[in-house]
Amino acid sequence: MLAVIKKELKSYLLSPMGYVFIGLFLLIFTLVFCVSIYLYRITNFEYLFYSGATILTFITPILTMRMFAEERRNGTEQLLLTSPRGIPSIVLGKFIAAAIIMIITELFTFMYFIILDYFGNPSLLVALSTLFGFLLLSLAYISFGMFASSITENQIIAAVITVGAFLAMLFLPDMVSIFNVFSLVNKFQNFPEGMISISEIITFISFTVLFILLTIIILQRRKSVK
Repeated sequence: MLAVIKKELKSYLLSPMGYVFIGLFLLIFTLVFCVSIYLYRITNFEYLFYSGATILTFITPILTMRMFAEERRNGTEQLLLTSPRGIPSIVLGKFIAAAIIMIITELFTFMYFIILDYFGNPSLLVALSTLFGFLLLSLAYISFGMFASSITENQIIAAVITVGAFLAMLFLPDMVSIFNVFSLVNKFQNFPEGMISISEIITFISFTVLFILLTIIILQRRKSVK
């Protein structure tokens, strides 16, 4: 698995992909930060992450759309499926590499806390709670994006499926209350308030594990067919 993680990290960091993701996230986050400070006089670090959840909806595919779709398009999937490392190790390796890029991105956002500490008195505990919740949300999004990449050989289609699903989870609960159970963003909203609920942590972890397992199953079935 370690070899897969290293390979994927190199693909993110030796190509524009990882830098585009981090840079785009921080650019939009900075715009939200400036608007919050100068227009609304908001000095709460956690407030920024309400917009951060929406940002993830549109830029997560940058990390995930190529994971397996590119392998199929380039004709290297057969080598992947017959690798002695095993499909679970490959899937987890790709997932962990993307998670590391996400963690690096989150660490960069902490500089906004330092800036806000100069203007006001943001709560460190609430900030850590927010970052923890945002990480759980990010991992859930990455797992779904990875699953979407595993069911198609077209990166654009994988990106469209991912964004479409996230938008559905974002807006359907506002239109039909029964969809509240599928809204990861709604479950994230307690974390910026400093409230960490075991049930919400379990929901995020269950969602993440589910789509990691589904990705493994998809690849296992494709291997058995070939």
